Amino acid sequence: MSNEAANVAILKDAYRQWHESKGGSVEQILSICDPDISWDSVPRGQVPVLAFAKQYESREALRAYFGGLLNDWEMVSYTIDEYIAQGDAVVARGSCAWTNKKTGKVADTPKVDFWRFRDGKAVEFYEYFDTAAVAAAAT
Repeated sequence: MSNEAANVAILKDAYRQWHESKGGSVEQILSICDPDISWDSVPRGQVPVLAFAKQYESREALRAYFGGLLNDWEMVSYTIDEYIAQGDAVVARGSCAWTNKKTGKVADTPKVDFWRFRDGKAVEFYEYFDTAAVAAAAT
């Protein structure tokens, strides 16, 4: 199996567990990450209701991302429809929907995740989603 195929297989399993557990597989997601992963999100900490969606520079610090996400949101669905791999990079394209626990509103958004792997571990991650739709559901 090529590195590209192996990296996609790692992500397919991680996303499957993430969806099936409705966000309960945080430890499994963390296990595929390098201890020094660079993790970032399109809001970059600039959207107050998405303060957790910012840059993290370690697997341990990344726990705050998942803590903030799961404290405020309940997963409805998380589906990845396409994986594009080239060298050590994988792009995952799909959609997700989350219910805000305070407002009860649902944010349904396209989702694109960029991953970079080294030696079978994720060393870089960047997520793209409709921040306006998510922020609207939180207010």
